[in-house]
Amino acid sequence: MKRNILYIFLFAALFETACQKDYLDKQPTDAYSNDNLWSSSVGATVALNGCYNGWEGDYNLLYMDAVSDNSYSQWYWDNYQHLGNGTASAADPNVQNRWDYKTIQKCNWFMENIDRVPMDDKLKARYKGEVRFLRAYQYFTMSQLYGDVPLVVKTLTAQEAAAVTRTPRADVRKYILDELAAIAPDLPASYSGSDVGRITQGAALSLKARIELYDKKYADCIADCKKVMGLGYNLYPNYQDLFRIANENNSEVILDVQYKANDVPNGDIGIMPSSGFGGWASLSPTQSLVDAYEMKNGKTIDDPASGYDESNPYNNRDPRLSATVVYPGQMYEGKYYNSIEAGKDDYYNGNNNSPSAYIEKKFTSHLSDFPDMWNTGLNMIVIRYAEVLLTYAEAQIESGVIDNTVYDALDAIRKRAGMPVVDRAVYNSQGKLRTLVRRERRVELALEGLRWYDVQRWQIGPAVRAGVVYGSRLGTVDPATGKLTLTGDHVKVETRTFNAGRDYLWPVPQKERDLNKGLSQNEGY
Repeated sequence: MKRNILYIFLFAALFETACQKDYLDKQPTDAYSNDNLWSSSVGATVALNGCYNGWEGDYNLLYMDAVSDNSYSQWYWDNYQHLGNGTASAADPNVQNRWDYKTIQKCNWFMENIDRVPMDDKLKARYKGEVRFLRAYQYFTMSQLYGDVPLVVKTLTAQEAAAVTRTPRADVRKYILDELAAIAPDLPASYSGSDVGRITQGAALSLKARIELYDKKYADCIADCKKVMGLGYNLYPNYQDLFRIANENNSEVILDVQYKANDVPNGDIGIMPSSGFGGWASLSPTQSLVDAYEMKNGKTIDDPASGYDESNPYNNRDPRLSATVVYPGQMYEGKYYNSIEAGKDDYYNGNNNSPSAYIEKKFTSHLSDFPDMWNTGLNMIVIRYAEVLLTYAEAQIESGVIDNTVYDALDAIRKRAGMPVVDRAVYNSQGKLRTLVRRERRVELALEGLRWYDVQRWQIGPAVRAGVVYGSRLGTVDPATGKLTLTGDHVKVETRTFNAGRDYLWPVPQKERDLNKGLSQNEGY
């Protein structure tokens, strides 16, 4: 779809006037009028591509883990710090930004006009399926963040838009699931050429399974996971290389946001490295995340038999740790990363350096992949096959159906990472397997924007998102060998609070409530 990105960019303005409350009763005007846009399949393609513009983005995907115990957003102007530490308000910019009906309105407009187009019926059905997915995805995101949100499936006048009320979350979720079930048969299993990156049947079924897992509809979730498993997806052989730009659109990717350098670039890669590598260290992995990775022998670090050494804490760990996080003493971009020794380029309390002394590596394992890390074509994965396997395993475990397929799904993920298969003598009950699958979700999907949804649905906020956030211990790094000498305490990044009666949902934006007095506020805000 990268060849279509230019069309998305050029015609985005055509839709923008249909995306603001003040303009919901006006038709867009540009090189295409509302009449000639729908006179041919070419115009319909332009309109479809416009619906893809802004449907999801690298910024939100990267920053969402800072709302969880995985990461910390150090710059308050990035507008995610408050959302992670329990001080969010209805006036916060990202509280406003994620309450977003632009994509929904574009999709509504498309659906109201597409039947006017003289074109192949099968292709038209596919186009409708893509658009209905994009609309459903936006409702998924908003219902996760805010709970009840207005369910709007037609173009509104300004007067109507100012009078809508919040639809119960359960009704919004039913709508989403019904939409995804209806469109899946009309979407292809895969695309070729310039259409690669469009919504597939696998994307519809995988999002449906994700929502069913979150909403504890385990039987439906299992059934949809099995359908996805039959579509030909495979785990990419190398975990670290899965996220490199050279391996985009590989067999594990089910859904991603497509970018193209210069035209519609992914401009946020530079936020991850620290100043010694030319970056901003905007996001800092936490000690809690680092501690979640098992030892290479499959034992957790708190197991006395694991071999964990506090003086050499990164040795013999799950290889996904070194593929996800740059830690002190790790060879990275031709030098041993040193964030724990005063006076070094990447020292944790220096400007544009990580306050936790850890930086993100998952998407920047090879900075040389990017001639300009502020202008890249790196796609951002939204759903991949490993998530489906973890979703299937969790749904089976929560259903009490623990059979070989559960272990097989977990083993496939662990073996790909270079970890031993699940010890069935240890993980032999629902409770123990629940602990395992939750840990696997955390480390496998770390920094991909999903951890907060797990914290939210498992209702573990007070346990994992309150109190002091820690980073690495201080000490020295031998510049020739990377050998660590840890002598200090763990650095303290920030202190968080968590109100279980409030913080599982974001507040309804005050700006929206000022415009529409009928919008109620979430409890506690």
